Amino acid sequence: MKYGLFLFFSFAIISISIAQEAEQAKVREAFENYKNSILTDKGNEAVNWVDSNTLNYYSEMLEVTKHADSLEVNNLGILDKMMVFTIRARTSRQDILSFDAKKLLEYSINEGMVGKSSVQNLDIDTPKISENKASVQVITNGQTIPISFGFQKENGTWKIDLTSIFPTSEEALKNVQESSGKGENEFIIWILEMTMNAEIGNEIWQKVE
Repeated sequence: MKYGLFLFFSFAIISISIAQEAEQAKVREAFENYKNSILTDKGNEAVNWVDSNTLNYYSEMLEVTKHADSLEVNNLGILDKMMVFTIRARTSRQDILSFDAKKLLEYSINEGMVGKSSVQNLDIDTPKISENKASVQVITNGQTIPISFGFQKENGTWKIDLTSIFPTSEEALKNVQESSGKGENEFIIWILEMTMNAEIGNEIWQKVE
């Protein structure tokens, strides 16, 4: 009897381990699919590998881009402000008004706003899974760094939650801005002008309606 129970529990543990490893492989597959889509400029594929949190964020930023006045934009955090300024500076009014969240993200990827450098040297460690959520430590150039991507399983498919790294990205961007000696708005415009190789006008402060 004891021998039978031992076999039963051993089999159960092995089965759980196999199932866990299978889910971890699917999380890694989702990351690789997203990464490869970015590297090959396939925004239409990349949007299929981001979760609802990510799309909700892009939807919110799209609404802010369309309707927020200069006071509202100025009160945004540095990451959100850079997002709004970038969209307004690099996207036509017609496109902005026609976009939904997926189209905005797809356009951002295809136009290089979500650059290849953001994923080129990235890998992920072994995913830690809890029900329909996963967390994975980021590896860059072979070194593990204190940043984790979140993933969610939605409709049976693992998808990356880009908003999971926004707090870290916000802090890093703020540190770079402060080190530059430039004010927040000056710093963002300076980055945009270097990136676009063009002068940025007051239109980035104006509503798109």
